Amino acid sequence: MTFFGYDWAGYLGVALVLLAFFLLQDRKLQGDGWIYQSMNVLVLIGVMLSLLFGSFNLSAFIMQVAWLLIGSYGIVRGIGRRREARRLP
Repeated sequence: MTFFGYDWAGYLGVALVLLAFFLLQDRKLQGDGWIYQSMNVLVLIGVMLSLLFGSFNLSAFIMQVAWLLIGSYGIVRGIGRRREARRLP
């Protein structure tokens, strides 16, 4: 079996999402924190590379795009909340 770079990107993405989920359950990360959200975006990039250049699966790709949009929204929302918290006296 031959592994290409996009295969490794997908495997690393899967490992990272499992790590992020474990750290979330272990309360080492917060679901609305930028580290967790950034990990999710990195996961999506790896898995999407695997899907685009490897065996394409439309349903998995749609899920990844949706997850990317939601994760990006979470990052932007978190940035806004942190800015708002700094403004409060």
